[in-house]
Amino acid sequence: MNPQTRTYLIQASLFVLTLISTTAAGAEWMYGRFFLDLEHGIGWPEFWDGLHYSIPFLAILTVHEFGHFFMARYHHVRVTLPYYIPMWFGFGQTLGTLGAFIRIQDFINSRKKFFDIGIAGPLAGFVLALIVLWYGFTHLPPPEYIFSIHPDYQKYGLAFGQHVYKNLPPESAIQLGDNLLFWFFKTYVADPARLPHPYEMVHYPYLMAGYFALFFTSLNLIPIGQLDGGHVLYSLIGRRAFRMIAPVLLVGFAFYAGLGFFKPTDFVVADDRKFMNELGYLGLYIFGLFLSFQSINENRMTTLLLALSVVTGQFLVSYFFPTAEGYPGFLLFILILGRFLGVYHPETEDDQPLGTGRIVLGWLALLIFVLCFSPKPFVFS
Repeated sequence: MNPQTRTYLIQASLFVLTLISTTAAGAEWMYGRFFLDLEHGIGWPEFWDGLHYSIPFLAILTVHEFGHFFMARYHHVRVTLPYYIPMWFGFGQTLGTLGAFIRIQDFINSRKKFFDIGIAGPLAGFVLALIVLWYGFTHLPPPEYIFSIHPDYQKYGLAFGQHVYKNLPPESAIQLGDNLLFWFFKTYVADPARLPHPYEMVHYPYLMAGYFALFFTSLNLIPIGQLDGGHVLYSLIGRRAFRMIAPVLLVGFAFYAGLGFFKPTDFVVADDRKFMNELGYLGLYIFGLFLSFQSINENRMTTLLLALSVVTGQFLVSYFFPTAEGYPGFLLFILILGRFLGVYHPETEDDQPLGTGRIVLGWLALLIFVLCFSPKPFVFS
């Protein structure tokens, strides 16, 4: 078997596995049960229903990746077909995938090429995500649909929200955190009489597919490093300005994400063992920030001081504003971004500024990032 055929087989296999994993994940979201739950597990009929989630979600991811692919081919840049990344465990709710990526096999020597290849994917996927969201919010089933998922709610009627959430154990109900676009569709597109309860929206596959697509779009458009948004911002403002702005954006993102994760009151305890545990967790957190910031500066002491400064600032904000909280769920992504993907952008030989049309399109892409970004993507009861 020649290497090219082997690569195609790997890519096709990953796509099939990701189709299976997203279909399984979609079924779990829809029915609120897990495949590996021996007592109330999901069977094959429910599994096939998961296609209502996996097909639109994978379609958006595929359109995104092929936007990059075809634009790269347009610029005569060698590039691979997409590699999909399945992710499903069978005992917890996941997206079913970590996304997809293509490998660029040539050196890109101009800001214009980086811009075109970087922006094509998010814009293409964004358009399809809007179509999926429009369809999902204009084709909501009757409100009684939720009784097919939770038959025990039927005894309360459509006022079940006033009763069933009072005694739920902590973090047992999930609410999708709003972004500006999702809020717009809920407020101005959906029929208010059919709009599901915030804690039950996870059972609506087209809404979930559209929401997760916006989530992935916003992460891709973060204007740091070699993310799509990094390509766009680098192309817009050039090498020197980007090297100044990108580290500030990463540190600011980390500051927000970890805000309230540790508070001064956590260490005011009578139990010495608990105090030492909190101190240990704080040490791990600082080390994680240190790793995240290592690509900003090669001097380890400078990086450590930067991590300590962020933690000190977070403590001060928490002291004066105890209710201020970020979203710790972003911390792993920040670690991957800072440690492995890098903060800075590869320099280009051709550093000519973009034309007016591309500049307008670039700022539009950054506006799309703002519209799609959820400060708290998943809110637990």
